[in-house]
Amino acid sequence: MKPSPAVLTNAYYAFYDLHRPTYHAYAAAHLPTEEARIATSKLFETVASTWTSVVAERRPSAWAWQWFTQTVARRSGRTSTAIEDTHLLHHRLRLSIDQIATVTGAEPATVCARLAAARREQISGSDG
Repeated sequence: MKPSPAVLTNAYYAFYDLHRPTYHAYAAAHLPTEEARIATSKLFETVASTWTSVVAERRPSAWAWQWFTQTVARRSGRTSTAIEDTHLLHHRLRLSIDQIATVTGAEPATVCARLAAARREQISGSDG
């Protein structure tokens, strides 16, 4: 049985309300203010127009996050790694491990591993 349009609409707005503040903050960390606004708006336009396909994904948040980070990378001219993104989300945007997992679609254990890798990179980077 297919979900009703009302259920799909409510699910989209829940996704939007949950993720938009973090997506915008992430974009603002990489782009000028207006570019961050445009990138965030474009993501949610894409998600809204393909919502039934997005929710059919195994992990919709992971799909949206990948699409968004690629868009920000194109606009900024710099591609960041998942480790750099996780570090930014945790240390600069002050998200918890569970919040990062929710917004990126990653498992909490993956988030922890990325934060550990970021710490190792910072330590080894300061040794040289």
